[in-house]
Parts: sequence; structure tokens; C-alpha cells
Amino acid sequence: MTAELSVRQLEIIEAAGKILTSSGVGGLTIKNLAKEMKFSESAIYRHFTSKEEIIIGMLTFLADSIDHRLSDITASSDPAEQFKAMFREQFRFFDLHPHFVVAVFSDGLMEETQLINEAILKLMNIKMKHLMPVIMIGQQKGVFTNAITSDEMVHIVMGTFKLQMFKWRTANFQFDIKRSGENMIQSILTLIKCKVL
Repeated sequence: MTAELSVRQLEIIEAAGKILTSSGVGGLTIKNLAKEMKFSESAIYRHFTSKEEIIIGMLTFLADSIDHRLSDITASSDPAEQFKAMFREQFRFFDLHPHFVVAVFSDGLMEETQLINEAILKLMNIKMKHLMPVIMIGQQKGVFTNAITSDEMVHIVMGTFKLQMFKWRTANFQFDIKRSGENMIQSILTLIKCKVL
């Protein structure tokens, strides 16, 4: 969907992110969005048919962005270095665009509609698509432990990342997510790397 979004649609998504950040899902209405953008409501409807479509557009844009950015992180053949680069890139991106964190972690968002749930699921699947091969290759090369399955390891890593982002969101973005994220990366690697005897 990234290529399909017009410049105006991207501006609307950005404005929707600001409203989500300040007012939550309940505050994201076409009326509030039109006011934020200094548009008429009908002008918003020319670009998106509904609030749901705006949220799905935001989540789809994020999924496509993650897919593109993480696809570029293949320079290192060291799985631990790839692991670090993937998560550093995620923390860098969200530090610059915190409204995407709000889009994923807003109270009530997952209860909105089935289509929004599917967009969130797509987002999780894209993260898993990039993380799973790094973990599997790391286990095959003896870099990461084989004490747990690659599936379990991916779930533990993604759950830790999600908790970190949720803490940042609930702290109203008041701490340095890149520094905190770096500590998280190092802690996870301490847990999953094979111990050198």
C-alpha cells in the first residue's frame, strides 16, 4: 500500500497519528482530523472513506515500511550483528515517528474492527518473517542457543520488544527509547547467545 498512498493520504495519516497520540482512538474522528488539517470533512472523505480506512492505511504503511527497512539489513553474515541491526533500526524509526507506536498500542484499537485486527496481524507477521531466519541461522551456526525452539525464541524476543514499546508509550515517550532499546538488545543477546566455555 505504500506505493499506492498519495502525498495527501500520507499527510492525513500523519495528522491521524498526532490525534491518536494526544487523544487516543476515541479522539480520532473525521471531524477532529479535518480540524487538525484545516480541511473540510468532505476533503478527508475524498482520500479515505472512513476512520477505519485511515487506521488500516497507517498500519499498512508501517508494515510496508518495516518490510522494506528490514530487508535492507543483510550486510552482516553474523546473526548477532543482524539481530542488533534489526532492532536498532526499529528503535530509530519509532523514535522519529512515535505516533506509529500509538497506532499499534492504542487502547481499544484491536476491538475496533476485524480489518484493523488483520492489519495488526500482518504487521506482526512481517516482523516474524525477518526475525525468524536470523534466529534459525544463529542456532544453526551455534551463535544462539538451541535450548529452546526458534519459534519460542521469536515469541520471547517479540514479546520483549512489544513490552518495551508499550512502556515507552505509557510513559508518554518520556525516556530515550534508543538507549533503553540498546539495553534491551544486549540483555536479550546475553540470554540467547551460546555461552563460550
